[in-house]
Amino acid sequence: MKIGELASRTGLAASRIRFYEASGLISAQRQANGYRRYPEQAVQTLGIISCAQQAGFSLDEIRRLLPQGDSQGLAHAELLASLQRKVGEIEAMQQRLAQNKAQLLGIIASIESKPEGMPCAENAERVMAQLRGG
Repeated sequence: MKIGELASRTGLAASRIRFYEASGLISAQRQANGYRRYPEQAVQTLGIISCAQQAGFSLDEIRRLLPQGDSQGLAHAELLASLQRKVGEIEAMQQRLAQNKAQLLGIIASIESKPEGMPCAENAERVMAQLRGG
């Protein structure tokens, strides 16, 4: 199929498809007239790429997961391991974000608990001293 049909079937821009081709994630055959001809499998491959990117996989990670040349599909064990590793990364990121949120909420509470009549500059110094642990 030509790139326009592939773009229509996948919902991806032709430029994005050409980018994935240039990155070695999909392949196309060049016809005599210079047009690219994509195999039917490209629809599924582009779907996998899109889903994997939305899940946070980098293009290099995706490249390692996609079938290589003549293989008949994704390597089951490697795919599971990669997905589990990505879940672990997401959980670690969630923990860091929760810690950052708690820290920011603490700073907000410190700023909001400004003693009556204290100038903002003095309150800022008070909050900074609390953050430094002094």
